[in-house]
Formats: sequence, structure tokens, C-alpha cells
Amino acid sequence: MIERYSLPEMARIWSEQAKFQTWLEVELAACAAQCELGRVPAEALAEIQAKARFEPERIAVIEAEVRHDVIAFLTNVNEHVGDSGRYIHVGMTSSDVLDTGLALQLKASVQALRHELDGLVSALRELAGAHKDTVMVGRSHAIHGEPITFGFKVAGWLAETLRNQERLERLETVVAVGQISGAMGTYANTDPEVEALTCQRLGLVPDTVSTQVIGRDRHADYVQTLALVGTSLERISTEIRNLQRTDVLEVEESFAKGQKGSSAMPHKRNPIRSERISGLARVLRSYTVAALENVALWHERDISHSSVERMMLPDCSVTLHFMLREMTAVIRGLGVYPANMQRNLNVYGGVVFSQRVLLALVEAGMAREQAYAIVQRHAHSAWNTEGGDFRANLNGDAEVCGRLNAAQREACFSTALHQAQLGVIWERLGL
Repeated sequence: MIERYSLPEMARIWSEQAKFQTWLEVELAACAAQCELGRVPAEALAEIQAKARFEPERIAVIEAEVRHDVIAFLTNVNEHVGDSGRYIHVGMTSSDVLDTGLALQLKASVQALRHELDGLVSALRELAGAHKDTVMVGRSHAIHGEPITFGFKVAGWLAETLRNQERLERLETVVAVGQISGAMGTYANTDPEVEALTCQRLGLVPDTVSTQVIGRDRHADYVQTLALVGTSLERISTEIRNLQRTDVLEVEESFAKGQKGSSAMPHKRNPIRSERISGLARVLRSYTVAALENVALWHERDISHSSVERMMLPDCSVTLHFMLREMTAVIRGLGVYPANMQRNLNVYGGVVFSQRVLLALVEAGMAREQAYAIVQRHAHSAWNTEGGDFRANLNGDAEVCGRLNAAQREACFSTALHQAQLGVIWERLGL
């Protein structure tokens, strides 16, 4: 059975060798089920299990003649097994082998993806925990809003990644479905008990209704879920790219010794891994339309889905696996610059504290509209003036000073209130 693989081995899950191996596993499990039910002699099963093997090169030669991949596979296997080979594939149709074998590949892929996602969760937990109190400016519409902490920002990434863990856990159940139901899926030439025993041996469950093929809504679910996980990674990578901009520079991807960012500009340190993740997320999303279109097959089956899946499923699986590893490496090596965060937070004399000043004036008895107009005027003046200083503007305003003393005005520029309630977030995430 296919278990867990590192990145090169994830590609191996989708190799021709692995595909034929899953087919062989399905055939052997079905023979064992038939034997258990008394329909295959024990000595024949023993011979099949001892001798059954295949050569991809030989299968290719046979397929060139017969133009049928499963027949070519069975022919090659029987070249090794001999007379006992007549018990192989009894009552089965090609899709019993193809779709059940594919389920093993999909299940193995989800397990590998879950393993990588666990690593990303761990990295995000560490980063969020380390920066619970690292104050920075929050932004909406890409414009400075109010203070947050970098740990709070990462907590949002972590929460979404935890939801992706749940999605992949569910997905493993969705795809771990097999069939041994014969032509048209009616069990006319096989016994449902063979299907049940075969699937049990393979770690799968029988499909509720297989119309000669397993319904492609399951495979569409697989592709859409992988695309969604990839898009979550893009959300993180896009934020890192924005925060690494030269005029922001609050975080930065690690830059290895000897690495170069530009053939022409020696100073460049580019967020290339985050950009790579953003680009690959587009590839994943591009497959969702094809996956959805695969659902509507003609009658009980056709093979219009097959050619699509031979490209789509390996590509999606290997691509997301790579993206997860890249994202984990980025997070673990991320440079965080609190001094730059403080600098950006206090630009223009701390205009991001305008709401606290507004509320303080209202609490001091000033009408809200009047207070809003005063605060907005001083904030915009600071924003539009070179070297503008919101705090200095307020301290020079007689109306403001008449309502708020120096200590009250200074209190408006504290981040304490913005951090005071974040404990509920840390508790929810176990940080």
C-alpha cells in the first residue's frame, strides 16, 4: 500500500509504476476476497500472489497493439502467473481496477498533503506566538487603519490553515472509495461481498452507487479542495510580498548567502518564493473548471474524464505539495522587523490613532460631528504636509486642549486598548 512520501516520492505516487502497482493491489485483493468466499482455490491464490508482477515497458508494447491499458496490464501479469491467471479479474470491468486504484493514489496524496500541512500549522503557531505583542499598523484598502499586532495577523493565517486541515481530513474520506461492481455497476457477474472484502483489504469503502465508474463529483471535490488550500497559501504569500515592499519592509523572506536577486541590480532581495506560490495557486484554480466538467459523463460512463485526470490529478497533487513545502520554508525563515513596524505605525505623527482622539473628545462632551471635523482636519493636514505631525497639530489646537489635558491626549496614542482583547484570539487558537 502507498503510505507517506517526501516531495520526490509524491511525484512517484503518480508515476506509471505506482499506477500499475495499485492496479495489481486491487486485482490481488479481489482474488483474495474470491478465495475467502470459496470461489478461488487457495493454491491458485498462493501462486497468483507469488508470481504476479508487471513491467511497464512490456505493458506499453502490448497496449500499442490492443489499444486498451487494462487488457495490456492483465496480459502482462498473466505472462508471469500462468494457468492460475484465469482467476484474475473474474466478474470485473476495467473501471473496477482503474477507479479503485486511483482511489489508492488519491488517498495517499491526501495523506502526504496532510503531513505537509501539519508542518505549516506548526510553523505558523510558532510565528504567531513569538509576535503576540509585536505592534504594527493594520491596513484596509491598503491604507493605514489602526494598530494590530503581527501575531494577530499570523493568527488569521493559522486559523485558515486549521480549517484546511479539516478540509483535507474530510477529503481523505471522500476519495477513499472503491468499486468491484462489474459492467454497468449492477454486480451481475460479481458478488457485492467481493467488493466489500476487497475494499476492506485496501483500506477503502465501497461506493454507494457506482455506475461502472465512481462518480466524478468526488474527484471534482478533490481538485476544488486542493485549489482552495492553494488559494489560502496565496493569501499568505500575497501579504508577505506586500509587507516586503521597500517602502514598507516589515517582513522579508530569508536571503541565503550567495543568493542574488537581479542580474543587473546588486541590491535586490526579492520575495521569489512567495511570488512562486502566488503563481502556482493560479494553476491549481485553473483545473477546477475541467474537474467540474468531468462530472457530467454520458449515461453510465464514458472516458472523456480519463484524459483530463491523467494530467490534472498528478499536477494538482504535486503542485500543492510543493507549495506547502515552500510556504513552510518561507514562514520558518521569515525576517520580522519590529522597528520598521513602529516607524510605519507612527508615520505622520500617529494618524492611525485618530479614532481614539475622536472618542476621547466625544467622551469629554464635544458633539461627534464637531469632533470628527476637527480630528479629520488635523489628520489630513499631517498626511498632506511634508513632515506633517498629527500629534503636534492636536497639541496646538485650543479646542482640543480645552477638552483634553496633556495626559489624556497622550493616552490616545497608546496601543494598550488595541491589544487588550486579543487574549480571546490566543485562547481560541491555543497560543
